[in-house]
Amino acid sequence: MNKTLLVYLLIQILRGGVVVTYRNNNEVYEPIKIFTPFSKLNSIFHKVINTNITGLDSIMYGQNTYKFTKVMHQENPEARNKLSKGHAMDLTTSVFEKLPDIFINEVEDKTNYIKIIGRENNKRVYKYIKRKYVIDHENLNKYKVLLPKSNGSGAIGEVLSTPLIGEPLIGEPLIGHTQTFISIGAFDKKIEAENVMKYIKTKFARTLLGVLKITQDNPPAKWKYVPLQDFTSNSDIDWTKSIHEIDEQLYKKYNLSEEEIEFIETKVKEMD
Repeated sequence: MNKTLLVYLLIQILRGGVVVTYRNNNEVYEPIKIFTPFSKLNSIFHKVINTNITGLDSIMYGQNTYKFTKVMHQENPEARNKLSKGHAMDLTTSVFEKLPDIFINEVEDKTNYIKIIGRENNKRVYKYIKRKYVIDHENLNKYKVLLPKSNGSGAIGEVLSTPLIGEPLIGEPLIGHTQTFISIGAFDKKIEAENVMKYIKTKFARTLLGVLKITQDNPPAKWKYVPLQDFTSNSDIDWTKSIHEIDEQLYKKYNLSEEEIEFIETKVKEMD
């Protein structure tokens, strides 16, 4: 092999990066566990988890929250052939287009119908479906916050929205969602869902989301290290304040340093 070819091959190999690992037989270290490439994010994360937090994921519901009932298939036997194999019971992202006779735009008498929010022609839309066609779920009759199942690129501090889906929104009772969305909470009072909305828009919450969310995917599990708050009027956080002022309360609650606050303020995009 000539030198020119050897140099070329070495350059191609080095473009992929080189990892050198050292091992010290005389030392026993603690496991790294969760690690991020940002030292300030690592310190913020450890301060938060040392308070023995419960994560926001504990009140979140995934993309498979809502499913069809057997009654839907019994009354519409042709529906099974229009749905993907293995997803006959799922409200998939394309279900509006596949079942236009079941998901309809308007009904005169809404008594026996619920609304489902999903996507059609790359737009966020609501459709009506017979109540008996969707399995009952604990947050269907409650207030909740709806979020896109996929969001952004995974960059730390990005806003919670996408061009096709739009920003988070409040889901009122008798509103469900397709697999395009996930949801947060099952609240009796709308104000609590509104407080959740404020919280997930804070720079603090989206910083902690960045510990696990490093891709477009946005399932509940990625919110594990975003600490759950009391969203009622009895909370230690005054939710009547602006999002920026709520951030300041959270910085104080979790004893963040000036350097850690500066990291958040400069790295994370603002949301109204």
